[in-house]
Amino acid sequence: MAVMNFGGVDENVMTREEFPLEKAREILKDETIAVIGYGVQGPGQSMNLRDNGFNVIVGQRAGKTFEKAIADGWKPGETLFSIEEACQRGTIICLLLSDAAQIAVWPTIKQYLTPGKALYFSHGFAINWSDRTGVVPPADVDVIMVAPKGSGTSLRTMFLEGRGLNSSFAIYQDASGKARDRVLALGIGIGSGYLFETTFKREATSDLTGERGTLMGAIQGLLLAQYETLREHGHTPSEAFNETVEELTQSLMPLFAAKGMDWMYANCSTTAQRGALDWMGPFHDATKPVFEKLYKSVCDGIEAQRSIDSNSQPDYREKLNAELKALHDSEMWMTAQVVRRLRPENDEA
Repeated sequence: MAVMNFGGVDENVMTREEFPLEKAREILKDETIAVIGYGVQGPGQSMNLRDNGFNVIVGQRAGKTFEKAIADGWKPGETLFSIEEACQRGTIICLLLSDAAQIAVWPTIKQYLTPGKALYFSHGFAINWSDRTGVVPPADVDVIMVAPKGSGTSLRTMFLEGRGLNSSFAIYQDASGKARDRVLALGIGIGSGYLFETTFKREATSDLTGERGTLMGAIQGLLLAQYETLREHGHTPSEAFNETVEELTQSLMPLFAAKGMDWMYANCSTTAQRGALDWMGPFHDATKPVFEKLYKSVCDGIEAQRSIDSNSQPDYREKLNAELKALHDSEMWMTAQVVRRLRPENDEA
């Protein structure tokens, strides 16, 4: 484990150079990795593990997702099973269902957690809020986590490109004495770029804060506020969208992803420089209390309970689809569809 300095703070990270794939294969050579769920993280993690030479099976209920697994090369009766049979066969059970589905199937999963097995998560939700989810593993199994910092689709795409998506890892329970080797081997096996250490609590609270904050919730709110302001002052949809979203995503994000925001500030016009430096403070001061309120709501379990209550409603899917449709049909994102079609790479010539 290497000690890396991040902005003046030392952190422990594991790289693929320190923990090569060959070592991971050796550690897990006698294990059967059962990936339960084939939705968001399941496909990417299971296929990466398979392509990296690990013994992997998938557990999924019959239906459309089961058929998707078959299309991805999983063979019924050989590498694709019911959830129950996969859990019985697996020595490492990777619970990659949605948080709501984990709660629903937990009584089924628990009965297959015999001594010495490992229970693997990619999100700390179920364990961190076990008083609300009811997910309490037996004391004689390892409870571990590798949480890729991105979608399962990104994990798979970057793997196929020869790159890796960074992941956090955590050990909640080490019953076997080999939980650390198991979790690091799995992290390397799924194609992580590097692995940084966390806890189930820190991962769960940072993840929920990030999703509701700058990763999705806050950025949609911020973009919409600027777009509406421009529109209300007479700017056209195309102009408002380009100045709010298109330039950000197509021009600036790739640059500050590669070089940092400090580089962006040093390499823009003097007018943009002055404005950005002057206005970053007011935006920080205006939004910091919102983030503090959000973080408290996450830590207090309010966000977790809201998610559990919402996702357990019989009409959850219908209500969700209605909300997503309203977002899709908003002027800003309808404009986005036109702008995307007009991008040069979409020209047929």
